[in-house]
Amino acid sequence: MVEVDKDKPVYVISVVAEMLGTTQQQLRIYEKEKLVIPRRTSRNTRLYSQRDVELLQKITTLHQDLGVNLAGVEVILNMRRRMEQMQNEFETFVQEVQVRFGVDLRRGQDEECTDLIPLPSRRQIVPVRRAAAAPPPPKPRTRGLLKGE
Repeated sequence: MVEVDKDKPVYVISVVAEMLGTTQQQLRIYEKEKLVIPRRTSRNTRLYSQRDVELLQKITTLHQDLGVNLAGVEVILNMRRRMEQMQNEFETFVQEVQVRFGVDLRRGQDEECTDLIPLPSRRQIVPVRRAAAAPPPPKPRTRGLLKGE
């Protein structure tokens, strides 16, 4: 199977607009706002990569379908990038811990589990004896505090 280079600029603006069901003008606006920056040929023709098209799909969904303004789209995209970066850093950390301590932190864990600290199954929980019931707290004294008493 041939590996596709997602960063290779191959699509002209008219094709991308048709693929996304939007206008060329809208794509130019996204470029002007620096949400996506297509490469240019020597004749200044915009060329979009597959990665650009995927990003534009997210942008058009947020902007046109969900009604998020362009400033909001930029904030959301930056947050998503940061979250992906943090996820990658965390996975690198887990790998380093596994190598350093020889422990498989994900062993026996559900593949779809996203918990940072997996909880034991019910079979692994040891029952704890309850302490003797403490006497109830004394009732507050109200005698003489109310008018007429």
